[in-house]
Amino acid sequence: MSGYTFERECRTENSESYIVELDDEEVGRIDLHFTPEVSYGTLCVIERLSEDDVKELISEVDERLVVSNDPFREDFVITVWIGRESVVLSDEDFGKVAGDEFDGDDEP
Repeated sequence: MSGYTFERECRTENSESYIVELDDEEVGRIDLHFTPEVSYGTLCVIERLSEDDVKELISEVDERLVVSNDPFREDFVITVWIGRESVVLSDEDFGKVAGDEFDGDDEP
């Protein structure tokens, strides 16, 4: 088994998001969405992962996250993005408190 680990960030009735780590280093994230017939994924990984590393990771995602959720799915469609993390922002970064409503005058 590879050194990939998946730390769930959130889960809804039909979707899940995970941080992907390799040997205790964050190397990406995977967002999964489950429909009755098809499972969809968006995988974002760091630039230094090779094509073989990405293929191995997709296989791990399928075996450990997708099949365990829906073993009878007809297909797994995944989109892969390769790059670097730019920034992570929250409401606090925009001077807002959770629950504040957007009044149209605020900049996003």
